[in-house]
Amino acid sequence: MSYFPLQISLAGGPVPTPPATLLAQLLAYVASEVPGYTASLPGSLIEDVSSTDVAAMVSIDQARVDAVNSVTPYGANPYILAQQGALLGIQQGVGSNGSVYVVFTGSAGYVIPPGFIVSDGSNQYVIQDGGVIATGGTSSPLYAVTMTSGTFAIPAGSVNVVVTSVPSPYTLTCTNPLAGIPATAAQTIEQYQAQIFQAMQVSISGTPAYLKTLLLKVPGVSQRLVSVIQSGSDFEVICGGGDPYQVAGAIYAGVSTLGLLTGSSTSARNITVSIYDAPNTYSVVYVNPPAQVVTVGVTWNTTLTGFTAGSAVNQFIATTVYSYINSIVVGQPINELVLNEQIQTAISSILAPVNLTTLEYSFTINGTPVSPTAGTWIIPSNSESYFSIVSSGITVMQG
Repeated sequence: MSYFPLQISLAGGPVPTPPATLLAQLLAYVASEVPGYTASLPGSLIEDVSSTDVAAMVSIDQARVDAVNSVTPYGANPYILAQQGALLGIQQGVGSNGSVYVVFTGSAGYVIPPGFIVSDGSNQYVIQDGGVIATGGTSSPLYAVTMTSGTFAIPAGSVNVVVTSVPSPYTLTCTNPLAGIPATAAQTIEQYQAQIFQAMQVSISGTPAYLKTLLLKVPGVSQRLVSVIQSGSDFEVICGGGDPYQVAGAIYAGVSTLGLLTGSSTSARNITVSIYDAPNTYSVVYVNPPAQVVTVGVTWNTTLTGFTAGSAVNQFIATTVYSYINSIVVGQPINELVLNEQIQTAISSILAPVNLTTLEYSFTINGTPVSPTAGTWIIPSNSESYFSIVSSGITVMQG
């Protein structure tokens, strides 16, 4: 009877087949094999067999519905739910067990992977996100969750035992500078289901979006200085700010193949870091973007005679230019149309744009006068550089 189709609704998922429908399908199938077969006589052995068969078919049909429902965390039975969590690296209870931030000390560039285990001598804790030892010999605080359920105190300095083995000649110690957070009530099935469903929506490892997410978690990395550029079959990672070892650790965790990384053709921009993930050492290269120093002169005017708020307009324009130039993402151009719009919005409370007659710019980049590309309002940037301006580099005057 395996050819009976499973009814699936786009809105509600799989729908159990009504017993009457299953009975009709059963009788039709038997009649096709045995002409003249009838099961309509009351109290007959045939009717008793068909009723029993339908009961079995109802159970089988419901099993098919349950199997399809188990694809989603919200419909999975506890075993399937636990398996989904294992595939995603999410152990049940992580959302409610005690937790603590652990700082590691050791050899710069040493990778602490997710799943690394530390202890307070009685309870073990599992590092959740992983990290790397930075230049100064310490890691950022790494989030760890105890494998032991129940409520107990986690005093500062108590998590100081490294359980996961560390190969020679590397050394690694750990501690928790702050007290941990004791466990709350046990995590419910509903909470675990929601946690797994959220994890399923995370960008897959190896994608530019995932790599950017990891880089932006590194302390000191500027959001506007992160870019991943495709170069043929290779990828160039640009990252400004952050500790080199931590940046390299994020790249190592976020790319699918280190061999696809390429540096800048301008070698002085490249940063190469050796990352040690036992038992292997890997070389990670990325580009540190140089600044392109900008100066700008702005000339504006108005149709209003006797306008007395010129100094306020000057201040609004200078502040807007400063904010706009210093927010442009690495590799992106200066767009005078965007700057026009932002200035008009900034000064609108004291000078309506309809009364603005002039808004002109004179730019220099690294001391050289530049103008928009012919036929556009765009001043291009080097793909590996970013624009930077200081307040003293902005002059504003009413012309």
